Amino acid sequence: MKQFPNAIRIGITFVVALNCLLQLRGLPAAEPTKAPQSDEKTRQENLEYCAAICAHHLSSGLWVVGRNYQRTPEEVIAEDIAPFRYFGWSPDFKYQVDEERRLVTVIAPGAVPRSARYTGDQGSTILPRDETDVFFKPVRVPRRSSDPANQAWPMGEVGATEPVPGVNSKEVAAALDWAMEQEKQNTRAFVVAYQGKIIGERYAPGWTKDTPQISWSQGKSITATLIGILIQRGLLSLDQPAPIKEWQGADDPRREIRIRDLLQMSSGLDFTNLSFNGPEKLTPKNEHMRVYFDSLNVLEHAVNQPLKVPPGTRYRYLNSDPLSLGRIICDTVEAQGEDYLTFPQRELFDRIGIRSAVLETDAWGNFILSGYDYLSARDWIRFGLLYLHDGIWQGERILPEGWTKFVSSPAPADAKKDYGGMFWLNLRPRMDRVPKDAYWSAGFMGQVTIVIPSRNLVVVRMGPSPGGVYPYLNEVIARVLDALPEN
Repeated sequence: MKQFPNAIRIGITFVVALNCLLQLRGLPAAEPTKAPQSDEKTRQENLEYCAAICAHHLSSGLWVVGRNYQRTPEEVIAEDIAPFRYFGWSPDFKYQVDEERRLVTVIAPGAVPRSARYTGDQGSTILPRDETDVFFKPVRVPRRSSDPANQAWPMGEVGATEPVPGVNSKEVAAALDWAMEQEKQNTRAFVVAYQGKIIGERYAPGWTKDTPQISWSQGKSITATLIGILIQRGLLSLDQPAPIKEWQGADDPRREIRIRDLLQMSSGLDFTNLSFNGPEKLTPKNEHMRVYFDSLNVLEHAVNQPLKVPPGTRYRYLNSDPLSLGRIICDTVEAQGEDYLTFPQRELFDRIGIRSAVLETDAWGNFILSGYDYLSARDWIRFGLLYLHDGIWQGERILPEGWTKFVSSPAPADAKKDYGGMFWLNLRPRMDRVPKDAYWSAGFMGQVTIVIPSRNLVVVRMGPSPGGVYPYLNEVIARVLDALPEN
C-alpha cells in the first residue's frame, strides 16, 4: 500500500514519541516519577485504551482494508496509526498478530494488553480484557449483485466513466491532480460524479476504486438511511416517540424523544463528548468516543443515558443519538423476523450496487454505525447518487418522499444551521465557493460524500487527513465546478 509522504514519514519517530509519551501519558520530562494516584490511573487508562484502538486499527487495516490487497502490520502502523496523535501509538508499543485466529494484541508498557479480533463480514471488534473471541455468532453477508464487470453503471461498472457533454475534462483532471498533490491532506481517493457519471477520479498509489476505507461518522448517514428505509416500509414514522423499551416508564422524560429528534442530534440525552482532546480523552469518562476504544455493548451504552435537557431544545453532536437509532433499527428488523446483521446489505447496499461495505460490530454483535464502517470511494459515490436522485434508484423509490429535503434542512435546535438529519449542511456556508444547497455525510479526519443538487454533482474524498480539510475541499470543488456547464 501507499507509504506516507516523506516529510511525515521521516518525522514519525520524533513526533509520535513526543506526543504520545508526553501528552498521552502526562509525564513532562521534568516531572517527578511518582504521580498522584488519580493521575496514575488516568495515565494507565489512556495507555490501555491506546492499545485497544490500535489493536482495532491494526486488525481492520490487515483484514478489512487489506482483504483484497496484501498489507503488512508495519505498513498498517506506518500508514493508518502512528502518524496520528489521536490513536496514541508509541515506538515502545508491542504487538502480536495471530494470522490463524485473526487476533491482534497490542501491549503498551505498564498497561493491560488489549486485543481485537477479525470476524469476517462483521469486521474487527475490540474484545474485553482477557477475552479472545466475540459473544455472538458472526454471519456471512451475501452480496446479491452480479459481477460488476458485466453490469451497467451505477449497479455495476460498465459505462461508469462515459464522457458527459459540456464537461471540460482537462480542467477536471487538473483539479484532481492538484488535489492529490497536496500531500499534507493524505488523500487516498477523490472521485467526482456529474449527471450520474464519473467525470474524474484519483487514487493514491496502492489504493483503488474497490478498496474499502474507514469512513468514520459517514456511518451516521447510513444509519439515517436505514431509518428512512424502515419509514418507507411503514414500520416507523418520523414523529413517533422513539420505540425504545428503556424509555417507556410512566415517569421517564425520555418517552418524549422522537425519531426526528434523534436524527437531528437533538435528543437531549446526557452523553459526554471529550472528542480526542484533554487528559481524559481515552478514559471511560469520554462517553461519546468510548465506543471506539473500549469493549462495551454500544446500544445499551447509548439508550441507558439519562435526559439532560428536554428533547428538541438543544443540538449536540453526540453518538448517543445515532446509536439509539441503531437500537431502533435492530429491534424493528428483528421484530419482523429478519436478520439484523444482513439487513443493511440486503435492504440498502444490494439495491444500489454497493459491494464493498463492511459494518463493524461490538463484541455483542451490534453495529457501531456511528463510526466503524468501511466502504470504497465508488460505493460512496453510489450512496451519494441515491440522495442526489431524491431517494429513487433506477425508478424504484427506496427512501420516503421528502426524505432528502428533511435530512438536508437545518435541525431547529441548531442555531448555526450546520446540521440536518445525520448530514452536514453548507448553509452558513462552511465552503463559500460551493453552492449553499450542498450537504454531506462526514467522517473523522476528512471522509466526505458531498451532494450538490443544484449542480447535479456528487464528490467523494477519502483518506486520514491530519486536519483542515474544508478549505482544501472548497478549492478542489470550486475548480471542478468551473469545468462544468452552467445550469
